[in-house]
Amino acid sequence: MKTYRVAILGCRDRGGHAGRAYRAHPRTEVVGLCDTVVERLNGLGDELGVSARYTDLDAMIEEVRPDVVAIPTGTEFHYPLCMRVLEHGVDIDVEKPVTIDLEQADTLVARAKEVGSRIAVHHQQRVAPPLRAVQAAIDEGRIGRLRYIYASGKGYYGGYGIMNIAVHTLNFVTKLAGPCRSVSTTALTNGHSITPEDVVPSPSGMGMIAGENITAVMEFDDNVTATLLQHRFPEVDSTGSMMEIYGTEGRLYWAYNSAWILPVPHFRPDGEHDRWEPLETQVPAGYDPNSTAKLEEYCYVDEYVNALDEGREHESNVEAARRVLEIMMGIFESAAYRRRVELPQAGRDHPLRRWRKEHGLDEPEAMPRDYYEWLAAEDRRLGRG
Repeated sequence: MKTYRVAILGCRDRGGHAGRAYRAHPRTEVVGLCDTVVERLNGLGDELGVSARYTDLDAMIEEVRPDVVAIPTGTEFHYPLCMRVLEHGVDIDVEKPVTIDLEQADTLVARAKEVGSRIAVHHQQRVAPPLRAVQAAIDEGRIGRLRYIYASGKGYYGGYGIMNIAVHTLNFVTKLAGPCRSVSTTALTNGHSITPEDVVPSPSGMGMIAGENITAVMEFDDNVTATLLQHRFPEVDSTGSMMEIYGTEGRLYWAYNSAWILPVPHFRPDGEHDRWEPLETQVPAGYDPNSTAKLEEYCYVDEYVNALDEGREHESNVEAARRVLEIMMGIFESAAYRRRVELPQAGRDHPLRRWRKEHGLDEPEAMPRDYYEWLAAEDRRLGRG
């Protein structure tokens, strides 16, 4: 069986997670690392035992000849780096969200097809055991026919939550319900509907965002609807990211590393209708719980190996990621123009940037990249301190 050669472009936190997972899998080997910050490069290189270290990505690809290049970098770098790597004709594993707008995503998809490369997008939860168990329960008919999905985030500032956290949730919602047909959104900032002045640069280089508290309602085929909440909490709560799936005969609940089923369609805390039961989850046979690789990262790599073996796209592929980005841009467009947005949208430019321009506004002022520094700057803009 082939061992796939992987080079990692970017050695910060996400690069470390990717590197540990690719090192842990018996069918992948980390053959090269690249970063412009030598201290980060050497730190991860020493940890993973990789001696091939580069500050130039083209030199790395030409010399180590990888099968896959992982790009776990900031979002604003995804598009230029992917386009550059595609010139080498290799497959790509890029961090989520795939790009900052649909124009970039469309160009990326088209170029990958031209050169014959496949792009996987790092929605690692989609193939982790809890969501696999949720999918299996639905496929087995354990909750009857799917009818509604409710999801919530961790309490980040809403627009940032859309780009950073909801991208995972929406990726799995589309797996369950299929392509989204339309989205209707309410977005509030400082207690009022967003205005063009509320469009600001996102933390972490994720493009333009708006909305402190965002509520989006989505429509799918077969009478399925979904509600997504991305509301700012006083403090970020990692346990807040959850999803509840309603069927005609039961309900499912997912929260990061666990999944549950309620074998009746309605919940009441009366003992008769609160019989939530944990779903059985299966860990890939090769995973070592004593390794430094996170389970969901290992599962993502395992799916990549299977996809490469079978000559198919990764389950979390670039087309699926583009459909998710369409929903995210639809959420912002609906909030700005206060109307329902049909998907896929004809206009592929960033709707918030367009909205500001239509109101005679220039690009918003730069803001800090760090989330908490950014949050303090946004509070000052809103007159809170």
